[in-house]
Amino acid sequence: MPDTLPNELSVALAGDMDAEIAAHLIREDGDEDVLFALWTPSHGSTRLTALVHTPLFPLKGDRQRHGNASFNPQYFERACAEASRQGCGLAFLHSHPGPGWQGMSRDDVAAEHRMAGAVVALTNLPLLGMTVGSDGTWSARMWERTGPRQYRPRWCHAVRVAGETLRVSFADRLVPPPRWREEFKRTVTVWGEEAHGTLARLRVGIVGLGSVGSLVAEALARMGIERFVLIDFDEVQRHNLDRLLGATRRDLGRRKVELAARQIRRAATAARGSIRRVPHPITEEAGYRAALDCDVLFSCVDRPWPRQVLNHLAYAHLIPVVDGGIQVRFRRGRFTGADWQAQTVGPGRRCLECLKAFDPGDAATEREGKLDDPSYLDGLPADHRYKRNENVFPFSASLAAMEVMQFVALATGTRGLEMGVQRYRTMPGIMEQLGNQHCESTCDSALLTARGDRDFVLYGHDHSAAAARKRQTTPGIADSASPP
Repeated sequence: MPDTLPNELSVALAGDMDAEIAAHLIREDGDEDVLFALWTPSHGSTRLTALVHTPLFPLKGDRQRHGNASFNPQYFERACAEASRQGCGLAFLHSHPGPGWQGMSRDDVAAEHRMAGAVVALTNLPLLGMTVGSDGTWSARMWERTGPRQYRPRWCHAVRVAGETLRVSFADRLVPPPRWREEFKRTVTVWGEEAHGTLARLRVGIVGLGSVGSLVAEALARMGIERFVLIDFDEVQRHNLDRLLGATRRDLGRRKVELAARQIRRAATAARGSIRRVPHPITEEAGYRAALDCDVLFSCVDRPWPRQVLNHLAYAHLIPVVDGGIQVRFRRGRFTGADWQAQTVGPGRRCLECLKAFDPGDAATEREGKLDDPSYLDGLPADHRYKRNENVFPFSASLAAMEVMQFVALATGTRGLEMGVQRYRTMPGIMEQLGNQHCESTCDSALLTARGDRDFVLYGHDHSAAAARKRQTTPGIADSASPP
């Protein structure tokens, strides 16, 4: 780990881990308490996130409580040894009696400063300090080395707790709350100013800017979302024009991320904002790292490998994923019906693999490049799942609306909006509510929670993206798509 930390820092905990730690630190008698914990780094393209996963609860004689709380050297030494043994970072957590984002007292600064040098020497990662208020709000900082035996605290931009809901506490100085504007007056009326302040400040990634993703982007821009990360390697083609929001013949050959950025700028109701355009798939490192900078991800993809990667991010990196898919049915060449389904995945929720949203074998097939091999596809039956790509704009619009409502329910916790898994069936015209189910007992998602990429990585060479880059850079190919 270099001495200089990235510009943006954040912390993430799973919902059940947050509850376990808060039960220890937030005491009924109002006294403060202390705790050490382990964390794993999640390295995005511009952000470092500390994934807190293993509390090291104090043993008898490890700490003293006297209104305030302090720890004895043996506790610190045991925590350092465990962090070194597991190859993790070390976090020092304590509670304050007041609500909201907490600052640091002189004693807090002195205690953490004394630990900073030893921690980085033993773990090669900065000391993470965290404080929880009486209402469960977290604040956090990482201690950055500025010279020989010199360290300073760098405040984290946000701390997110990912579970059945997404709870995020922001450092207002670094991520200011949105300014009131008449443009989103009615939007705020529904879920309130506090919830809107959370929604607007989340960095939202949209993976896939086709028919569903472009509609999701438009809806979020009008709702006042300020920070977007758009991830898609593809360009606008003629067969996209019947269902790609904002696209005209003049946009043929334009990258979809550029088109989506243009639509967001036109529709935005926020006073400020940022749009990061990532012309890479999430299955390659550039797209993957950009996704790690996000607080929430929308899965608007129709292939198995990207879904496998997104599923990994939802659990191993604690970034909730709002996912959806459409299945159109034909019999003897005639339309017989369609279903579309939306769900949110992450800690405490059923994962995409257990929901049958993707098959690991299909992901492996795609990774080998077979889904982009015409000779392989020609050998499959006409109704094979690899060949199903029919869709129309009304289906996409309905699914996009469902995904946006899943996002609002997740991030605001508004009563009456919890969705669970939703499935709409055009025949017989019903919406099924499947609730929040848990994974199969054999599923590995829970074991990977907050582990980051310690065990493996899923990105690599994407054959479909490579073909798109060739189209986009070969003279005459992209231009030939332009209208006469």
